[in-house]
Amino acid sequence: MWTRTKVLGGAVRAAQSARSRPKASCDVSRAPGKTWVTPSGFNTGLKVFNSLSKKKEPFIVAREGVATWYSCGPTVYDHAHLGHACSYVRFDILQRILSRLFGITVIHAMVITDIDDKIIRRSLEENVSTTTIATMYEEEFKRDMLSLQVIPPAVYLRVTENVHHIVAFIEGIINNGHAYATEEGDVYFDIQSIGHRYGKFVGAVEDSHVEPVKSNKRHWRDFALWKQSKPQEPYWDSPWGRGRPGWHIECSTIASSVFGRQLDVHSGGIDLAFPHHENEVAQSEAYHQCGQWANYFLHSGHLHLKGSAEKMSKSLKNFISIKDFLQSYSANEFRMFCLLTRYRSAVDYSDSSMLEARTSLRTISTFTHDATAYMKGQLQCSPIQEAFLWERLAETKAAVVKALADDFDTPRAIGTVMALVYHGNCQLQPVAKSEGGTRSPAVFGAMVSYIRDVLDVFGIDQLHSKVQEAAVDSSGGSLEAVVEQLTHFRSEVRAFALTHQEGPKKPGLHPERVSLLKACDNLRKELAPLGVLIKDRGPSSTWELTQRKLSQRVQDEDQEKSS
Repeated sequence: MWTRTKVLGGAVRAAQSARSRPKASCDVSRAPGKTWVTPSGFNTGLKVFNSLSKKKEPFIVAREGVATWYSCGPTVYDHAHLGHACSYVRFDILQRILSRLFGITVIHAMVITDIDDKIIRRSLEENVSTTTIATMYEEEFKRDMLSLQVIPPAVYLRVTENVHHIVAFIEGIINNGHAYATEEGDVYFDIQSIGHRYGKFVGAVEDSHVEPVKSNKRHWRDFALWKQSKPQEPYWDSPWGRGRPGWHIECSTIASSVFGRQLDVHSGGIDLAFPHHENEVAQSEAYHQCGQWANYFLHSGHLHLKGSAEKMSKSLKNFISIKDFLQSYSANEFRMFCLLTRYRSAVDYSDSSMLEARTSLRTISTFTHDATAYMKGQLQCSPIQEAFLWERLAETKAAVVKALADDFDTPRAIGTVMALVYHGNCQLQPVAKSEGGTRSPAVFGAMVSYIRDVLDVFGIDQLHSKVQEAAVDSSGGSLEAVVEQLTHFRSEVRAFALTHQEGPKKPGLHPERVSLLKACDNLRKELAPLGVLIKDRGPSSTWELTQRKLSQRVQDEDQEKSS
């Protein structure tokens, strides 16, 4: 397993020291109803907000250095949208933090719901098979996740390939006295059989509900484990006749088939907490006859279009597809957008919020370029306060680890990194002429390396960003090399134009060279809209590639609000 523990400093080892011995064992089968019980196992030194207890809890895993993690995957009947992307990217960031910062191997399994009412409806509308619809959108989903730099789970599992496991799981629940079959061929979970244990996410559910007409359920809260087949629908044979699985049972079965009777982490969007995750817990604990099946439930907040109280949703027709989004913004920018809010908080999406993310990345990129120019001797500055920067770097390392160990507080971690960038920029003030003295390139090398490592933990790769990937033309030549030579040539011309006349009677520049200086300035201005930013640093110059898609759109948005 690859880890960033050494690179990111000794503070990580301090946070991990609590794992040296297992916590005292407890029997989760005796968990009293809806009360969360601290699991036995190894304390990671982290705290996470657990939806089961509704507060932050010590993160304890069953096996030292390993976390089992199950997540609800997509129902593949349409394009994935930005609301999905926000949840998957956020949890990808959490898993990267666990594995690359804290050295915990995450074993992640995800289900693909490839049979569902919506898939059936779509197949009938388009007159194709449900398999065709599901396969097409499953592959598109996987491509979207890769384009967003989301690490694939250890295994994807499709519902249709696990129906035999689901049938056996339902039989186990029936045999344990927690489900019943109807004459019509449906199977329902018996909520009353588990009494007060139901309602772990939303509390007690009142019985003042009007029973729907023609229901074959014993109680209005009972939910389907198996549905009898209808005309034109796919079906599988079962002890109760032809039919297909209910929605909730697929996750309980598939998670149990991979991880058994105990699961460390279950994740999903907050909208899945009830009824989906509530019913998953009921089914799983009824089947395994245990008091606590999943020890931690992590829920991500909704993504809203700014100005709307409703979440982004296919059914509401208010979504932006991932493919369309990536026409305007990069995966790195979307990750920074996600990092700037807590993973469990609702977040507003707008061009202005994306500008904030882009600006943060641009600030970091500009600092790394300037620091690199200083290390190369291309940027002349006043003497650096080296000891001060080493202290700020050490403080940053410790603060980032502390923030991320506290329920993955990425906004606080990013704020700490941006403060380090600020202190670095304050030292990199160019001067026209060097005052001499000792230079301090090593501390800037350490700062740049650390910042790149932290961003890499979050899944942001500065070294192979889209800007740089797009810089390789079809002939195989590198745009960076061309810009480097152009900037060097311009610097030589500019230095020649800036040479002062000799002699006391002729102060100032050579008049005949002023036009060369103007030409250099014009070139700098003309390249900026094309994405090449040249900065004059006294007699020398530095450059960087930029992205340039958003500013006018934000101005238009602001004009619409004011009109």
